[in-house]
Amino acid sequence: MKKRIVVAGAGGFIGGHLSRKLADMGHHVRAVDKKPLTDWYQVHDDVDNLVLDLNLKENCYTALNGFNEVFNLAADMGGMGFIETHKADCMLSVLINTHLLMASRDLGITRFFYASSACVYNATKQTDTDNPGLKEEDAYPAMAEDGYGWEKLFSERMCRHFREDYGITTRAARFHNVYGPFGTYDGGREKAPAAMCRKVIESELFGKNEINIWGDGEQTRSFMYIDECVEGILKIMYSDIEEPINLGSDEMVSINQLVDIVEDIAGFKLKRTYDLDAPKGVRGRNSDNTLIKQYLGWAPSYPLKDGMEKTYDWIKEQMIKGEESK
Repeated sequence: MKKRIVVAGAGGFIGGHLSRKLADMGHHVRAVDKKPLTDWYQVHDDVDNLVLDLNLKENCYTALNGFNEVFNLAADMGGMGFIETHKADCMLSVLINTHLLMASRDLGITRFFYASSACVYNATKQTDTDNPGLKEEDAYPAMAEDGYGWEKLFSERMCRHFREDYGITTRAARFHNVYGPFGTYDGGREKAPAAMCRKVIESELFGKNEINIWGDGEQTRSFMYIDECVEGILKIMYSDIEEPINLGSDEMVSINQLVDIVEDIAGFKLKRTYDLDAPKGVRGRNSDNTLIKQYLGWAPSYPLKDGMEKTYDWIKEQMIKGEESK
C-alpha cells in the first residue's frame, strides 16, 4: 500500500539513502531538513523536498500535516570530533524529537521511528578494547555519552511514553557507526571510516606519506554499511519490537585494523602518527545482535572490507572532482 511518509533529517547521510529507498518502494515521501538544498547529501526529484528547521514546533506541524508515518533521523551530530566539542548543540536536538512527537500525536501519525545511537550505553561497559558486545539492557543504569548520548536516551524514553500515553506506534533503533557513500568525509563531522579513507586518499593524491590517527589506534568499534542500515530501519519500523534495539554490525575492529583495510584498498602503506590528545570516545564498543536475531532472524552482516571499498571509491571520486573544479 502506498503510504505518505515524512523523513526528518533527509538532507543527512542516512536520511538521504532512506528517502531514496522509500520512494523506490512507491511511497509518497516528504524529505525535510533545515540545511539549504545545496547542502543536502542527496536531493531526489521524485520526493517532496522541504527546507524547515524542525527545532521549531510550528515547522513540525507543517512538515507532518497530511502524512501517515514519520522517520526521525534529524539531529545536530557528527563524529567524535564534533560531539565531544558541541555537547550543548547535541542536547538541543531534543527539541526536534519533542516537537515531532507532539505533532504526531495531534495530527494522527500512526507510526514513528526514532534514530537513536550506541552512545546511549553506560560508559563503564566500554572501557576494554575487547568489548564482548553491548546488550540493550546495558543502557541502564544510565551513564551515556555526555551531551549527544544523553539526548538520545531521553528521546528514547519520550517515544516510549508517547506510545504508552497516546497510542502512537513508536520504534527506536540504536545505530552503531554507519558508513558508506553519499556522506560527509571532511570538515570535522565525519566518522572514522570516512576520515580514514580521506586521509589515505590525500596521501595518494598529494604525495603525503603519513597518516595521523586519533588516540593510540587500539580503540575498537564496529561499522555498519548504509544499505544494511536502511534495511534494518524498515524491518524494525514494521516489526512488533517496542523496546530500543541495536542496529549495527558485530564485526569489531580496532582503528589500526581499519587503517589496514583502507591501506590494502589503496595498495600502499603509510607511516602512522598518533595524536593522544585528540577526541577518541570510549575504549571499546561493539553491537550484541542477539536480540535483533531473535526478533527478526536477521542482523547486519555485510563485510567491512567490501563496504570500505565502495566508500573509498566514492570519496576518491568526490575528492578528484573537487580538485578538478579548483
